Amino acid sequence: MEECIFCKIVKGEIPSEKVYEDDMVLSFKDIEPAAPVHVLIIPKKHIESINDLTEEDSNIIAHIYLVAKQIAEKLDLVETGYRIVTNCGEEAGQTVPHIHFHLLGGRPFKWPPG
Repeated sequence: MEECIFCKIVKGEIPSEKVYEDDMVLSFKDIEPAAPVHVLIIPKKHIESINDLTEEDSNIIAHIYLVAKQIAEKLDLVETGYRIVTNCGEEAGQTVPHIHFHLLGGRPFKWPPG
């Protein structure tokens, strides 16, 4: 999608502070962190939201969770814990129409969030 900010980041048209990259996904630091560690993990393929996933996309989503584990290990979050969040739709807090996963850590979290 031409106007998608995350697609532009994937293409290198907008700079980001990369944390991880491979042929399927890109991870970078969030520009408005909600925790001491806050990175986004996005598929390079444009998928607007969970509602747009297909059976063919299941390998991408599984890969994202494996990458999240690797990033958590790299950033020393495994012992203390971390949170992975994805929002689906505007009312749920999805601000960019490109599926993305927030990996948050470095502080205690409560449930429900707030």
